[in-house]
Amino acid sequence: MAQIALAWLLAQKPWIVPIPGTTKLHRLDENIGATVVELTSDDLCEIEIATSKIKVQGARYPEKLEQMTGR
Repeated sequence: MAQIALAWLLAQKPWIVPIPGTTKLHRLDENIGATVVELTSDDLCEIEIATSKIKVQGARYPEKLEQMTGR
């Protein structure tokens, strides 16, 4: 799943550079594998349709932390 998520992110814009965090070398190897995953336009469309059905709920941060972000 992580490779697909990273491959999707890489497919969005050429200037987007994902920075996955890990402390495990084998996870880093898995993440690097995303660079060889080729998502077709049909794949990207299918992902977009699926994610558009997900309702995002709740705040990203608790209110006190949100105030610290300056937004």
